[in-house]
Amino acid sequence: MPQRTFSNMIRLNGVFVHNFAALNSNPCQNLSHMLVQTRHKTSGGSKPKKKIYYRVHELDKVMDLQKKPAVILQLKDTIQSQKTKCIFLRDLEKEVGFVQKWNCMAAIEKYPTIFHVSGGDRAPVAVRLTDKAQRVAAEEDEARMLMEPILVKNLRKLLMLTIDCKVPMEKIELIENELGLPMDYKKSLIPKYPEFFSVKDINGKAYLHLENWDSSLGVTAREENLVPEGELKDGGRGKKVRISKDGNYPGPCAFRICYPAGFRPNTGFLEELERWQKTEFPSPYLNARRFDQADPKARKRIVAVLHELLSLTIEKRMTSFQMSAFQSELLLPARLILCLIKHHGIFYITNKGVRSTVFLKEAYDGSNLIKTCPILRFKAKFVGLSGRKDSSFADRMNN
Repeated sequence: MPQRTFSNMIRLNGVFVHNFAALNSNPCQNLSHMLVQTRHKTSGGSKPKKKIYYRVHELDKVMDLQKKPAVILQLKDTIQSQKTKCIFLRDLEKEVGFVQKWNCMAAIEKYPTIFHVSGGDRAPVAVRLTDKAQRVAAEEDEARMLMEPILVKNLRKLLMLTIDCKVPMEKIELIENELGLPMDYKKSLIPKYPEFFSVKDINGKAYLHLENWDSSLGVTAREENLVPEGELKDGGRGKKVRISKDGNYPGPCAFRICYPAGFRPNTGFLEELERWQKTEFPSPYLNARRFDQADPKARKRIVAVLHELLSLTIEKRMTSFQMSAFQSELLLPARLILCLIKHHGIFYITNKGVRSTVFLKEAYDGSNLIKTCPILRFKAKFVGLSGRKDSSFADRMNN
């Protein structure tokens, strides 16, 4: 069988998931769900079993809304990286690539409040930031300064999550944008904190090491946001199921559940979910080697690890490819995608964009990120210079 991508089929240890993103190219974009077909191999052959995976259109929309801001911010960084703080159009392709060059040229033409064009006739055409855009761009240094303690804390927590308190630098590079790291973090951030970090060469590969373990950092975002006992109303109305109908349970081992519109769990599902919500599990910050991965408590711990990993990102999302890259460091299950699909009240996978992206659902209110950080607020302010028609990114980040 020829190899296929995730958008067509995922093959994971004898389990097949077909057409997970087939509707991504379907003109009927108003569909509220998609079919996830799983095939379990048995001695008597394989029998397909289809399950519904409900779309969350607000989170799909996030991927569409980020396209224009991403181009604007990339072009800003490209211009500011030049010694003269301007760039000739003839050099744009060399900086951003052939395809992205056309997106940047469209942004230059569409947003004269941000980008100023000069030259022409015999002089080469150059682009720089407008005076107003330069004044806003100058605020990035302050935003980066405010971000530094957040970044240091999150990097330490990421290393504490791993089994050996070290991560290959190439994997840090893979998620550097998701973590909110500055472009020069290898020179400006990591060497600045030798008491926390060191970079060591192991078999020709650079690793980021944690120098000191801090137990006070071993508190997860889930624990910090626990729902107090008695805050949620009893959705059972005197029935055997005491858990609320939306799946949430006020307990120390519970996760915040956000089921999509259209999902109607039955009594049996809610009873099983209540048992799962009440099940105790080890902290994600305990070494995963200590636990039997077949143990239900260890399996629930994996959900907590994925939850914490997403919580360490500035937008509470990363691609499934990025998550799977940490499989060996976090001892994630081989069937990671199926784990995410199973817990669709906690995570949401969208195939909008170049790669499938995993969202932490509780971090969003519709398409809006609930809690933002200084660098996201700065980016929102800069993109807001584009005008009202394209200010949706700023609206989502300034809540």
